[in-house]
Amino acid sequence: MIFAQKLNLKFKNNMSILRFEAIKQAQDRPFVKVTPPSEKISDYFGCNVFNDEAMKQYLSADTYKKLKTAIAKGEPISLELADDVATGMKNWAISKGVTHYTHWFQPLTGSTAEKHDAFFDVEKDGKVIEKFKGSALAQQEPDASSFPSGGIRSTFEARGYTAWDATSPAFIMEDNGTKTLCIPTVFVSYTGEALDYKMPLLKALHAVDKAATAVAQYFESDVTSVIATLGPEQEYFLVDKAMYYTRPDLVSTGRTLFGHTPPKGQQLEDHYFGSIPSRVRAFMVDFEIECLKLGIPIRTRHNEVAPAQFECACTFEEANLAIDHNLLLMDVMEKVADRHDLKVLFHEKPFAGINGSGKHNNWSLQTNTGINLLAPSTKAKENLRFLTFFVNVIKAVHDNADLLRASIMSAGNEHRLGANEAPPAIISVFIGKQMNEILEELEKTATVKVAKGENIYMKTGINKIPPVLLDNTDRNRTSPFAFTGNKFEFRAVGASANCASNMIVLNTIVAHQLQIFKEEVDKRIAKGEKKEAAIINVLKNYIKESKKVIFEGDGYSEEWKKEAKKRGLTNITSCVEALEAFVSKKTIEIFEKHQVLSHRELEARYEILLENYIKKIQIESRMMGELVINHIIPTAISYQNRLVEYVRSLKALGIEDTLVENTMVVIKKIAGYVNDLQKNVKAMIDTRKVANNTADVHKRAEIYSKEVKGFFEPIRYAVDKLELTISDEMWPLAKYREILMIR
Repeated sequence: MIFAQKLNLKFKNNMSILRFEAIKQAQDRPFVKVTPPSEKISDYFGCNVFNDEAMKQYLSADTYKKLKTAIAKGEPISLELADDVATGMKNWAISKGVTHYTHWFQPLTGSTAEKHDAFFDVEKDGKVIEKFKGSALAQQEPDASSFPSGGIRSTFEARGYTAWDATSPAFIMEDNGTKTLCIPTVFVSYTGEALDYKMPLLKALHAVDKAATAVAQYFESDVTSVIATLGPEQEYFLVDKAMYYTRPDLVSTGRTLFGHTPPKGQQLEDHYFGSIPSRVRAFMVDFEIECLKLGIPIRTRHNEVAPAQFECACTFEEANLAIDHNLLLMDVMEKVADRHDLKVLFHEKPFAGINGSGKHNNWSLQTNTGINLLAPSTKAKENLRFLTFFVNVIKAVHDNADLLRASIMSAGNEHRLGANEAPPAIISVFIGKQMNEILEELEKTATVKVAKGENIYMKTGINKIPPVLLDNTDRNRTSPFAFTGNKFEFRAVGASANCASNMIVLNTIVAHQLQIFKEEVDKRIAKGEKKEAAIINVLKNYIKESKKVIFEGDGYSEEWKKEAKKRGLTNITSCVEALEAFVSKKTIEIFEKHQVLSHRELEARYEILLENYIKKIQIESRMMGELVINHIIPTAISYQNRLVEYVRSLKALGIEDTLVENTMVVIKKIAGYVNDLQKNVKAMIDTRKVANNTADVHKRAEIYSKEVKGFFEPIRYAVDKLELTISDEMWPLAKYREILMIR
């Protein structure tokens, strides 16, 4: 068995023996001692990045200036300039022991991709020289026909191109003594359509830059650009490698398909922010060192709510760079975990009955003059600016809630959303008590009174704008989109997701809304209204139109579901149904207007997401059937036979009391569960065959969502009941108490 080989065990045929040997290995592991390269992080932060410091050292002053100017202005980089940069980048990389380079890109598989090429070429005379041209830096043509394209190109066509994203610095990835220069790139088809996440992200960021700059100039003429900032918080589970390999479902699907809730889970809430176990701390220190060398500004680590669950977070950065860093961080975590004999789980719901994992996206907008447009201020003009962007974001979420939901839906997140630790599938906005009062006053009246209290208020000096309390909001864990003082926190994003998916949508809809806002304000100004009055009057209308999306209460409650329905808010829990928002007429118009994604590209992405969903549910279904047929049922029958022999021996001794009766009850109970499993697994397989023979991808996805997946719970119920019934020594799968509590 592959699991026995992975664990280096001599036992090949008995899963329960594997389980107990794995427990022994996990319990006996020492933690790896980790020594930072220096006591000061500043000594090695970004040492593996071709950053400003490296560029100044390895590029000529003229080349450096031209490159920085081109990046700042978004101008194309000439092949001559690319040649100069490539030479400097190659010399820097080789000086650090790098032998290969790769274009590092983000295909629509959800992970990153790379193809390595050596830094040398063979001359006509047979001599080998280190070589790296500007053409190789700027563009490559990977053999990428197997990446999903949603019908944009045929599978026999490999013409996909990667093109250098100069706004995200190249970096060196170290792994098992090897070093590779990674160049962040976009990935496009031969005909120019985006086949990745980065290309539309860059377009969405350009759109919000353009729209937000135009609005920001109402308040400050010096603003010439606006960037979206992002700070993702990454949740994850950490389990021992030996325990991981005893669970074929974890290996194949990223989550446990079976497992009864342990007596002690997270109900005591003693894990949250608790003391970090020594072995886990060593892992954290190790992967943080590797991240810091890559210029990833990781600052926070702590225990999360569920046992074996943890979180890390980085300082805010420009959104494109923050997303690259988050993907790098996940990759580094998995590599470092391996040398600590641990496995990182990014699945949104790897264990039933305890918290799942999200990736909270803390998002804001910042001007080139250093102003956070979503931060309240003490000055009147600045406070009006804050409310302008604040209300427009809420309006954008209100008008595009279904699209925002679609951006975070996946097979994994479908398991998590709506559970008692994650935001519901109902998209709502939490803004806090005082901001609610301010918006209500602004909607109802032209003037407001200045409130008094112990808190420090920021008086605006404009009687039509109320005072705003700095960071007065308490974080509502049940809100999918919450204002937290100077930013919005999109909490519904799944832990395994590429943040680019939701950031493409969020920045595009905000750009669209800001453009509409400016058009409306400009019309009022043209008719003779003063600028401030025009802005306030438009904001008042937006508050009236979008206030139904604002909710301050418990998003987990049944009352909220009823209230949301009355308000007209949608509650779409099905991933397949939610994804339809990507191809609605409204979505297509918005994305094409801002040149982020074309109709064809949106249709392609929709198809890719459906196919991805189908494949993941299909794999889970197959794994579930295999475990039940090959492991659970044989174990149940074997234990049942033991009990039958036990009853026979009792009767042979003339014992016919309640002991026999009670044992017979257990025997019949096992028989009932086995019968249910055989019946449901067969029906699930038959349904899966029907789905696989359905040509239309949407109909096939619906069958998997509504019918195939419908068998998961009854099958799991029977297996989990058998786990409580069958002797512990015979149970083939590592139990929750073992996976979660042994660290």
